[in-house]
This record gives sequence, structure tokens and C-alpha cells, in this order.
Amino acid sequence: MIDGVKTKKLRVIPDERGRLAEMLRSDDDLFIKFGQCYFTTTYPGVVKAWHFHKIQTDNFVAVSGMFKVALYDARDDSPTKGEVNEFFLGDHNPLLLQIPAGVYHGWKCIGENEGIVVNVSTECYNYEKPDEYRLPHDTDEIPYDWNIRMG
Repeated sequence: MIDGVKTKKLRVIPDERGRLAEMLRSDDDLFIKFGQCYFTTTYPGVVKAWHFHKIQTDNFVAVSGMFKVALYDARDDSPTKGEVNEFFLGDHNPLLLQIPAGVYHGWKCIGENEGIVVNVSTECYNYEKPDEYRLPHDTDEIPYDWNIRMG
């Protein structure tokens, strides 16, 4: 796994009313600090990629739908420089994915309906000077193909 990337399997507690799952707690080993919490949606088949942050750590949880999330380590000082990781998050795999600063990330909604991702980031979004550095989803700089692999 890419250096600094962590996961937390979410404990889902169902009952006759629905279900509950704690995403991130301040007493979790992987908790760093709270910046802000937001959600974003993605339509089926859409790719949102690539970007990284120089300061911010992200904590993604797909609360509805299914997502293929890909990471690429472009950090010069990382022991896993050049490594790619792929994760499947969502309805069928309740997982928190922590992505450290400097790691490119993106996702594709692979479900049949609009998907929802919640991010608990370590920093607040800075409207005047965003901590976001982007590449197109199909860049040659990252060795990853968003197409489905049949087989």
C-alpha cells in the first residue's frame, strides 16, 4: 500500500429502523484533526480525477453507491513513489480511506445510481488559495486506466 494511506473497516450496526456506521472518531488511531466535512455526488460512469493536496489529508467514505477509487504516489521523498493503489468503497464495502497529502486521487462511480462520498478533511477549503493541484483523468503522467476490466 502507498506509504501513509490507511483504511478503517466501518462497523455497520443494522436494526429494524435502518443502520448506523461511525465513520471517523477523534479517538481513532488514524484521526489527525478536523478541518471540515462535506459531501459530493457523482453520476454513474463519471470519473472525478486527478488531484492532490500539499497540506490536506482526506478521509473518504462512500455513503451511497459504489466507487472505484485510485491513488497514485508522486511524492519524490516517498518509499512508494510511483505506486498505484485501487480500492472499492460503498454499499458493498463500508470503508474509510485516508489519503495523505501529496498522493493523487480520483474515483469513478461504478454503481447504477448517483453515488455520495463524504470527506472529513484535515483543513478547511481556502477559496482564495485552494490546496488543489490537478491533472486530467486520462493523463499519461499516471499509469492508470479508468475503463472496466472484463474477464
